[in-house]
Amino acid sequence: MKYRKLGKTGLEVSILSYGASSLGSVFRNINEEEGIRTVHTGIELGINLIDVSPYYGLTKAETILGKALKDIQREKIILSTKAGRYGEDKFDFSKSRILTSIDESLKRLSTDYIDILLLHDIEFASFGQVMEEAIPALQQLKKDGKIRYFGVSGLPLTVFEKVLKETDLDVILSYCHYSLNDNSLLNIIPLLEEKHVGLINASPLSMGLLSSREVPDWHPASNEIKEACNRAAEFCKQQGEDISKLAIQYSVANEKVPTTLVSTANVENVKNNIEWANKPMDLELLKEVLSILEPIHNKTWPSGNNEYW
Repeated sequence: MKYRKLGKTGLEVSILSYGASSLGSVFRNINEEEGIRTVHTGIELGINLIDVSPYYGLTKAETILGKALKDIQREKIILSTKAGRYGEDKFDFSKSRILTSIDESLKRLSTDYIDILLLHDIEFASFGQVMEEAIPALQQLKKDGKIRYFGVSGLPLTVFEKVLKETDLDVILSYCHYSLNDNSLLNIIPLLEEKHVGLINASPLSMGLLSSREVPDWHPASNEIKEACNRAAEFCKQQGEDISKLAIQYSVANEKVPTTLVSTANVENVKNNIEWANKPMDLELLKEVLSILEPIHNKTWPSGNNEYW
C-alpha cells in the first residue's frame, strides 16, 4: 500500500481508504460479523484511514465499526466521522447539536478522540449557520482535544470554495467528482494546495454508476448519465475487465489526490479493491472508456440548497 500526506495535517494516509457506510446496510443488508472481518482485513492489508457517519444506517455503521475497532490499536488507524446529518431529511448544524453529536459518536466508536470530524453534506445547511455555529463548534472541539482536525463534506464543489473564502479548514471530503465520468475535482485542487487543505476523494464508482451491478433506483443521476456509464461497464465486460477495477485505479493514480474512499462490507471485495489499487491501469482500456463517457463528462446532479448552485 502506498501512502500520501493529507495536507497540512501531516497525516500519512493510505491511497485507498475504507468507507464504512456499507456497515450501516446502506447498499444491502449486511452480516455484522462479515462487516467486522472486512474492517480487519482492510487494516491488515494497509488501509489506515476509515470514514464513517452517524447518518449511515442511522448510527448502525458507527456502532459496528466501534465493535471492529475494539480489537485494533487506536494509533494504527486514522478515524474520521461526521456531524450535522442524522437522517434522510434530518439535518442539524447548530453548535449545541454538533457538540453533543461528537460525544455520541465517541461512545459508539469506543474511543476518546476522533482524528477528523467533518460537517456532513453542508449544502443542506444555510451558509450563515455553517459559519456562525458549525465551524466554531469544530474549532472548540479541536481546542478541547476531542478531535485532531476538522473539515466539511458535500457534493457541490462550490461549497468548498465558499467556505474556504471565509475560514481555514484542515480537510475536505468530496464525492463523485474524481472518477472516470467526472473529474471536475481537479478544478479546485489549486485552491486546496494554496490553503494546504487535505483532500479525501470519495466514491470513485460514482455511487454505483461505474459498476457491473445494476444502478440502484435511488441514484440521483440522469438517465443520460446512467446509460453512458452502463455502456462503459458493458464495454469493459466484453474485454474481460470490471469497470470498478479501472475506476479505482484511475482515482488512486493521481498523486494530487491523497486518498480515495471506497465502501464495502465484503471481505473479498476489500481484498480486490486493494489489489487493484496496487496494479497499473490498462491505458488502452482507459482511453476507450473515457471516449464512451465523453458525452457526459463532468455532468452531475443537484444537491442541497440553491445558494450553492
